[in-house]
Amino acid sequence: MHTIFHYLAQELQNEYESEYDLILKKNFSAPKIYSANGDLNKRWYIYFSYREPDSGKLKRQTPIYSNANKFKTKEDRLSVLVTYRKALLQLLKKGYSPYENNEELHENLIQTNKELSVIKNEKQSIKSSSVEVKVEEPVMTYKEAFTFGLKQKEKLINATTKRSFENRIKNFSKWIEETHPNIVGIDEINKKVISQFLSDVLSRTSPRNRNNFRTDLSSIMQVLFDNDIIKSNIIKQIPVLKAIPKRNKTYTQDKQEEIFKYLEKEDTNLLLFIKFISYNFLRPIEVCRLKVGDIDLKTKTIKFKAKNSPMKTKIIPDLLIKELPDLTKLKKEFSLFTPNEIGGEWDTALENKRDYYSKRFKRVVKDKFNLGIDYGLYSFRHTYITKLYRHLVKESSPFEAKSKLMLITGHSSMSALEKYLRDIDAELPEDYSHMLGS
Repeated sequence: MHTIFHYLAQELQNEYESEYDLILKKNFSAPKIYSANGDLNKRWYIYFSYREPDSGKLKRQTPIYSNANKFKTKEDRLSVLVTYRKALLQLLKKGYSPYENNEELHENLIQTNKELSVIKNEKQSIKSSSVEVKVEEPVMTYKEAFTFGLKQKEKLINATTKRSFENRIKNFSKWIEETHPNIVGIDEINKKVISQFLSDVLSRTSPRNRNNFRTDLSSIMQVLFDNDIIKSNIIKQIPVLKAIPKRNKTYTQDKQEEIFKYLEKEDTNLLLFIKFISYNFLRPIEVCRLKVGDIDLKTKTIKFKAKNSPMKTKIIPDLLIKELPDLTKLKKEFSLFTPNEIGGEWDTALENKRDYYSKRFKRVVKDKFNLGIDYGLYSFRHTYITKLYRHLVKESSPFEAKSKLMLITGHSSMSALEKYLRDIDAELPEDYSHMLGS
């Protein structure tokens, strides 16, 4: 199937028809030239709309640039675009539709041009300032390009990651509209523009968030590069900033017991949620994913989607099984945790569930105990892994203790577990006072 530019190349050879014959114009708007108010530093192009068959509404089509923007004077640039505009208008009158197969039209144009004796003379009118005009492939708008990139990505990522991509692309597009309203094509988004955006993100948020934006935008740009929509992934040239990760602090034994005792009276739903984090070493978002059917009381196991794997199985310690209500009469597809009960319908996004329990914990616990920003739901996981490791290492060597611990926590490797233990200060040396004495 030929593109519109194949037909334009043929149509440029024939300009004898009246430019203002509007008989067939009802399906399209007259092509117009955008000249950026004469600013030669901005991109000039031809734009038009065509009636979409399904909706019946006029829809803006991909802009046509040709190579007009290579010319450095207004006269030359306008001359090229005027020629293309005339040719495009005639092509539309002859029946070209961006929504149909135009092969028959293409053949008719070729035959007509062969019969014209004036072809050679007319070709000379295409030239401006002794420079021959060449047809270029259309440049996809950045919005169209991002939409394409996301559509390709969504087949490879889960729903949560997809929403993250969509949100960051939406923020970037909005920023372009506000700060660079004249940018249209994806080829106009260069390293300077992206660096400015990332600097703006950094000034408003944090290095980590800036790096996350860089990673997601680079991933989309790579898709566009792999599909020959852009010439290179320029984001790879932009460095990653050093970002110090934030870790939730571990609770002291006294504080943890005080919180549990308080929740036994004030909020048993939240307390059970926390015990899944504490006793089964799940992350808060993993607890939010749990369905009633993920709990198997016969085998005393739990199945869940972990951070780095599609599905994991862990045993449920008796300590936690004793805390569970009767789940046998509940539907397996019910969410295990809901705002008002254990086991019920809760139709909302996973992120909303996690945010709900984070806010509930802040309202019920953090505000009550005046806990700082370093303490959260995740702190209970750190607390109980630390407690378990220190118990294991009393009875065995550090390597043996870590080997047993890795089976319980679900870390993918010994090195990953060791890094985690260092980060939460679970490994502490014995008293070394005798080494310092005189």
